[in-house]
Amino acid sequence: MWNGSAVAIVTMKTKTKTETEMRNDNPTTKNSKKPKEMRNTVLWMFTAILTICSTSIITISCEKANADNATLPKVESTELIRTSQSWDGVELPDYFEGRPELVAVKYVFPAGQKLGWHHHPVMNYGILVQGELTIIDLEGNEKVVKEGEVVVEMVNTIHHGENRGTKPVILYMFYLSQEGKELAVQHPEIHLD
Repeated sequence: MWNGSAVAIVTMKTKTKTETEMRNDNPTTKNSKKPKEMRNTVLWMFTAILTICSTSIITISCEKANADNATLPKVESTELIRTSQSWDGVELPDYFEGRPELVAVKYVFPAGQKLGWHHHPVMNYGILVQGELTIIDLEGNEKVVKEGEVVVEMVNTIHHGENRGTKPVILYMFYLSQEGKELAVQHPEIHLD
């Protein structure tokens, strides 16, 4: 029993064979392709070569980038301090209500310099990057901060700092303040020794 699909396949094969035979019988087209077919073949080959080259370049670039990253030093993170107390062991106050203002200050204390008596109405902490700083409170308690160390300053407690060393002290301090608040209140009525 014949069905329509079988007839269509036989008809297509016959037609294709006939076109091929006609081309082979024509001496001008024998063993050659039509110009349009030739362009399509060249375009297909060019596209294939371009795709292979692009894939190779991307692969090589990624491998090189991964190799370069493998030789770079890794980023290191070291927590220097986590505390809720100032250097004298007193608990820090609660945060202010309202919008904060963060302030960073670099201090340079020349050798032999004494900073006057003062207190901080805001929390602050910092890192000493050069030298050695001595902090003294009104009762004579001292804290010596050395190069590379972190210090959490006293809040609302009068104190002063001294550079007893031979080179300048460089100290970076970070204040958790609010707009309009002073970072330090000076006490000139208290004389330094």
